[in-house]
Amino acid sequence: MIARYQTPEMAALWSEENRYRMWALVEAYALEAWEALGQVPKGLAARLLKKLEERPLDAAFAQRVAELEAVTRHDLVAFTRALAEWAEDEEVGRYLHLGLTSSDIVDTAQNALLVRALDLILEELQGVAEALKRLALRYKHTPAIARTHGVHAEPTSFGLRFLSFLAAFQRDEERLRRARETIGVAMLSGSVGNYAHVPPEVEAHVAGRLGLEPEPVSTQVVPRDRHAEVLSALAILGGNLERVAVELRHLQRTEVLEAQEPFREGQTGSSSMPHKKNPVSLENLTGVARLLRGYLVPVLENIALWHERDISHSSVERVALPDATTLAHYALRRLRGILEGLEVFEENLAKNLDLTRGLVYSQQVLNALIQRGLPRDQAYALVQRNALRSWEEGKSFLELLEQDPENPLKGEALRALFDPAPFLKHVDAIYARFGL
Repeated sequence: MIARYQTPEMAALWSEENRYRMWALVEAYALEAWEALGQVPKGLAARLLKKLEERPLDAAFAQRVAELEAVTRHDLVAFTRALAEWAEDEEVGRYLHLGLTSSDIVDTAQNALLVRALDLILEELQGVAEALKRLALRYKHTPAIARTHGVHAEPTSFGLRFLSFLAAFQRDEERLRRARETIGVAMLSGSVGNYAHVPPEVEAHVAGRLGLEPEPVSTQVVPRDRHAEVLSALAILGGNLERVAVELRHLQRTEVLEAQEPFREGQTGSSSMPHKKNPVSLENLTGVARLLRGYLVPVLENIALWHERDISHSSVERVALPDATTLAHYALRRLRGILEGLEVFEENLAKNLDLTRGLVYSQQVLNALIQRGLPRDQAYALVQRNALRSWEEGKSFLELLEQDPENPLKGEALRALFDPAPFLKHVDAIYARFGL
């Protein structure tokens, strides 16, 4: 991922050095298991782990792996040779990678990193949820116009929008937690996944040390539907990020201006038009959502590999897994900043509510006429006739209804229907579902 869209935490997590550190841990924990089985001399793992703690693998180590890979054309072989050199311990070098194949190390380490990446995403998602909760509560009883097809519909609670976003992100949290569980497996089953050269006890030990579960059945790789589930959860998260972004972008339009993303001191909106305040952060989130959806298809295509394995999935995952998790983390952090600094213009909420001269109360009038005894078709025709005149002539809907001789509702009985309060009467019940 380019630096512009990285977060420090994800940059560190997916760095080449950290990937090699995780590979080294898997190798060390495997040595521990072999020691417990009496198959290698005691103390090898402890010596390797102590050295890894005292002198973590760094950029110089990564450079050495690159030098060796230029010769071997195999990253894991280059890594194990570099690690043996770095350890400066002949016994450790002799027994390193015993009974294992490349994917045992790569897949197990990658899954451990994905678990941590999902933890970071879940932490950031919690911050977004808290910001949405505050907005939902603050504007719980604030009337605003709701729109369907982009057209004014009826009054609603402005806070209900944020509560709806919160509910969607709560579902995202559930999906991400399930994906975390799905990807949280270790695999050390050997060359074709049948444990011919490494017993299941080694896998179980390494899994326990990493906080993972053993893969129940593998080939030479962890089945890739697990990774597809992670990317599916991230793609849906992207969709919900875009849902918020699109709504707030519409609310920032000049003709609407009910809300606006933060505009910081010293910020410029346009290189040519000094007056501009553009929703650039929200538009950025829409672009990020497109990328998150885009990563899903190639990862779905990774599920079908040849026989026990091929490496067609490898190039996809080297890009898609770090990039998708990093983008999700970045986008959530950016959305949280937008929500925490969101400016809401309550005077425009009120103005827009009355923009159509009362037309948004047409259903209230329709229902009242039906209750008064008019057949539904007759009541609908009466209301629609006056509504269309209001649209076309720019006149008050209430006044046109007052003047209509066929309308049995007049005076206070009619005026009482032009009140947003009844549209918010069940808002408390909706919020109660969320403990708010």
